[in-house]
Amino acid sequence: MTLLEQSPDLFKERSLLQLMRQEKENALAEWKRQTVAAKQRRDAMRSGTIPTSMTEQQMLHESQWMKAETKRLRQQHDLAIAQQQEKVNVLEKEIVDLKKTRRQKSDALQKWLFDHFIMLNAKGEERTLTDIFATTTTHVPPSGAGECCAPKLLQYAYSHHLKPRCIAEFWWGKPPMGEIRQHQHFYPACRGKCLPILNHMLQGLDVENATSPTPSTTLPEIIFEDEWLLVVCKPPGMLSVPGKTPASSVYDFARHHCPEAEGPLIVHRLDMDTSGLMVIAKTKAVHQQLQAQFNKRTVEKTYIAVLEKSLPANIPPRGSIQLPLRPDTMDRPRQMVDTVHGKRAITLYEAIGENTILLHPLTGRTHQLRVHCAHPQGLATPIKGDPLYGTAPTTSTLAADRLYLHAGTLAFIHPVTGERLSFEKKPEWTNTL
Repeated sequence: MTLLEQSPDLFKERSLLQLMRQEKENALAEWKRQTVAAKQRRDAMRSGTIPTSMTEQQMLHESQWMKAETKRLRQQHDLAIAQQQEKVNVLEKEIVDLKKTRRQKSDALQKWLFDHFIMLNAKGEERTLTDIFATTTTHVPPSGAGECCAPKLLQYAYSHHLKPRCIAEFWWGKPPMGEIRQHQHFYPACRGKCLPILNHMLQGLDVENATSPTPSTTLPEIIFEDEWLLVVCKPPGMLSVPGKTPASSVYDFARHHCPEAEGPLIVHRLDMDTSGLMVIAKTKAVHQQLQAQFNKRTVEKTYIAVLEKSLPANIPPRGSIQLPLRPDTMDRPRQMVDTVHGKRAITLYEAIGENTILLHPLTGRTHQLRVHCAHPQGLATPIKGDPLYGTAPTTSTLAADRLYLHAGTLAFIHPVTGERLSFEKKPEWTNTL
């Protein structure tokens, strides 16, 4: 197929096609120059600027003829280009057909491999990768499934009648490009590729259940309220909107507190682990106007964060971070830096203490502040208690019992009164650190 793509015949026909397109542009440009000059000459004769050598009827006939000639010239070139394009298509169709055949054969081979890729578990049960991923959202195994460290180690143990006592995976060295991994930190299996496999392979072993964040039982604190909107302070551990679990959310609170309210209510969101100020709309009109302010980036938001350690010496105490972000499709909800496919993400920052920092996001990407702090090209210092990009919170030490990120200030224009409202709420940890 490579020989076909690089064949002299295909190169010749493509080059000729390109030449014919350029000739069409040049010919039409030259004819347009001539028609403009002819029109200027006729206009000059009509105004008496130059002697008249044509009657009005002759001038009208010339104008009509030149317009018709423009159309004929374009049609003539288009016909020749279409004929040449057909020659190119004939040569390219063989390449397209071969690529299609190769893709079909590759997919068939991949399916055959997955159908015969048998994974054991501690009970001695066998399941193919095709069967394991059949009930997942992707329905088919991703490329490289079953080839990661943990599945291969467990497979070796089971096939040699060994009983694993414990297993843990940690990262060593620098992280891969775009991802955030801390040296010597332990990480769970990725959700997209390894987790479905391990859910099967760990059956029959006495293992601890995966721990999930403890939902907050604290209600949001009402900071401001009128007949049109509500400003609350969300506690850490509470969802902004209902999720897959029965955990409470700010939406549930708002719906209960304002039973007569209409519309979506929630204008913007905070991560479950993040605390701080949120504005809630009581009417559809107010919701639309507030969202318009967020979209135009006229809403001012400032977060306060405690970092795991002081900023590195090479990081200035204030500045901006511009690292485009996209979801890590194999390990949601993690985000990763991607300069090609990522969406623009900008954060202003200012250090206000040894390891305390103010963060002002100019965009609102998922996990933006957390990634911008932790990434080596950002602040290179994770936020304290960050379970995804730093060291996970624990209950054994007060210093890391939560994600230390708080939306401390919020300012916007009241959609009805036109008044600029500004709110500030200090984080609850200021009295404990």
